[in-house]
Amino acid sequence: MSGLVPAGLRGAGRRDLLVQTALVLGGLVLVAVVGHFAVTLPEAAVIIAAAVLAVGLTAVQPGLIPVAVLPLLLVVLRVGSGGIDLSLSDFALAAAVLPALFLAKRPFSPGMRAVLWASAIYQFATLITVVNNPYAANAVEWAHAWMMVAGSLVVGWAVGANGHGRIGVRLLVGTIAVLSLITVIEGSVHFAQGDFAPVYPSFPYGMHKNFAGTVCATGAVMVYARPTWAGINRRWSVVLMVLMLAAVLFTQSRQALIGLVAAVFVLVLRSKTDRKRSKLVLLLAAPLVLFVTNLVQDQVQSGNQFNSVFQRLTWFQDSMTVWSSDPWFGVGLRWWYTDRFPFQFQPPNAEIEVLTSAGVVGLAAFVLLMVVALRVAWRLDPAYGSLAVAVLVSRLVQGQFDLFWSAVQGSVPFVVLGICLGASWHAERERARPVDVATSPRVPAGTA
Repeated sequence: MSGLVPAGLRGAGRRDLLVQTALVLGGLVLVAVVGHFAVTLPEAAVIIAAAVLAVGLTAVQPGLIPVAVLPLLLVVLRVGSGGIDLSLSDFALAAAVLPALFLAKRPFSPGMRAVLWASAIYQFATLITVVNNPYAANAVEWAHAWMMVAGSLVVGWAVGANGHGRIGVRLLVGTIAVLSLITVIEGSVHFAQGDFAPVYPSFPYGMHKNFAGTVCATGAVMVYARPTWAGINRRWSVVLMVLMLAAVLFTQSRQALIGLVAAVFVLVLRSKTDRKRSKLVLLLAAPLVLFVTNLVQDQVQSGNQFNSVFQRLTWFQDSMTVWSSDPWFGVGLRWWYTDRFPFQFQPPNAEIEVLTSAGVVGLAAFVLLMVVALRVAWRLDPAYGSLAVAVLVSRLVQGQFDLFWSAVQGSVPFVVLGICLGASWHAERERARPVDVATSPRVPAGTA
């Protein structure tokens, strides 16, 4: 009987044919379903199509979904309104977390576990203010903050631990380079027209100058750190550094420039590093500090009580008024979305925002989280840790003069930390993998 069955349909061949047939039929059914919903319910069609794409990517390469999502983590286009106002980067991050949790290599490294535990402590500390101040924006921001820290770490870990660290860093740098190019082009056009005001990129959607500036500064920090395993050569690093620095200057974002200088300062003076960096770079950074100082002096001397310098001082004073309402546990996350206070602003300082939102208890947990993250990055192999240290330092310094818990600026540093931790873990496993004697090259006898 078996002689009547073609050889190609026997055993494994038969199973392969059945699998292929099932995939074709399943694909036709999905096409029909998507086509039906595309007319009656477009949102459902998009969700089904995205799910199919995700399954396909997972089948091709486990861990590829977090890699594919990385460029979307830099899209700050807002979706929603009021207390549930989120960005596309938030939704992209949420979509990548579950695949990252299930497909990331295990076990987590000790450093990864330490930061995750610190994140859990922060979430527990801020849960008190969520319970004490029940309103929608409070609960949404509590989950959002956990996603930006723990979720970003897990997504970054999945990228690095699955062996995609190089392409992950390149995707982030490449996406920031595109934003930098857009900013430079728009700034050049404005300057040619005699307009020397800060550039607010408008393509493909409107962006604030401080967002564009801080993101481009983060890219410049990543390029300057330039870990060997990322595969960015010296020539390209110079081109990208000039492009991103020019974009930051066009935006005139002072906090971005200060964060960039601080990161370069730490990398140059750090004794335990992956490669030697000339201290002459600090002389080149001096004009940036002078540029920021002049901008601040001009605003102070202008006497305009509504410019950014005086406005920040007013916000700091008003924030202390809000904090006094509940010094220990805070008045709630995103309290500025409520009408309980006469102030409607997000404090432009990381510690003051946490202090008003979660009180002294929340601030202590926040400081613990940042210290643990920096310590883990600092103690990591410099070939991987230098990049994480630089990005974290840059973000923390930026956060002293700008919004901290915001999409992109809040998540990208922890994504980078996760990538570095995962890439280091992956490299250690590759070095420890035993050599396959059967495939290793053999030395002929008598040639030793």
